[in-house]
Parts: sequence; C-alpha cells; structure tokens
Amino acid sequence: MNLTEHVLEDAIIPDLQVDDKEGAIRAMVGALREAGAFAADSEENIVSAILRREELGSTGIGRGIAVPHTKNPSVSDLTATVAIAGGNGVDFDSLDGDPVHVLFLLISPPDEPQKHLRALETIARRLRSDDFCNFLRQSKSKSEVMELLREVEDQPT
Repeated sequence: MNLTEHVLEDAIIPDLQVDDKEGAIRAMVGALREAGAFAADSEENIVSAILRREELGSTGIGRGIAVPHTKNPSVSDLTATVAIAGGNGVDFDSLDGDPVHVLFLLISPPDEPQKHLRALETIARRLRSDDFCNFLRQSKSKSEVMELLREVEDQPT
C-alpha cells in the first residue's frame, strides 16, 4: 500500500504544538477537515471515536510514535495525515511511557476493514526504521514529509 495515495499533504502538521493526546488528535482531525477530507459537522464525531479507541489502549506504540485511528462513515476512502511534535513531544500515554514525536492518524470507511488493516501494517513496518523516524522528526515542512513518504515507498520493505 502506498501511503502517499492517502495522506493529505494539506493536512500534514510539521510543527504540532500541543502537550497532550486529545490536543494532538483534535489538531490532526481539524487539519483533515480543513483539507476537505470530510464535512465540518463530522469533526466532533470523529474526534470522539478516536478518543474512545484510545480508551481501549493507547495507540502510542513506543519509540516516540503514535498511530491514532478509527473507522467512520464520513470518509469515502482511507484518509490520513502526519504530525511531527518537536520539543518535549506529546504525552500520549504510550506503551513505553515516552512522549510521542511522530503521529500518523488514519480514518477509513467502516466497510473497508482490510484497507484499514493494510494501512496500519504499512505504517508499522515503515516506522520500524529508526532512520525513517529520525528523518520524519527533522522534517520542517509538509512537502518534506511527503517527499520522505515517497522515498520510503520506493524502497523494499
């Protein structure tokens, strides 16, 4: 799966300025709404769904990475964004207790569970690379993040 087909460049946040999980999720969902991924009246429903998912267990998977996600009928195709938090990162209740610096947020239609799982697998596989994560953390613009995503798609997994 090519993530660049689903990540909305206009929704990338290369300088996320929040301290906590809910703030990060709200900022990323808001960026997707502003980029036209879904109607404004769906925003709070999506935020709530992601926060409910987080109550089941943090999607802060460790090593400074989080992958919040949900399924929601307000999107017609898998939609994603990326956020990079500098400084002290974001308190995300991560499995390892460390703050998060790299966040991928996914929203997919409820009737496409396989696509949702493939996207999560692709992200997890790519984020195993310390080099990739470090380069992401150093990205200063939306276009740098997208270029890095394109470069990693051209490499074998």
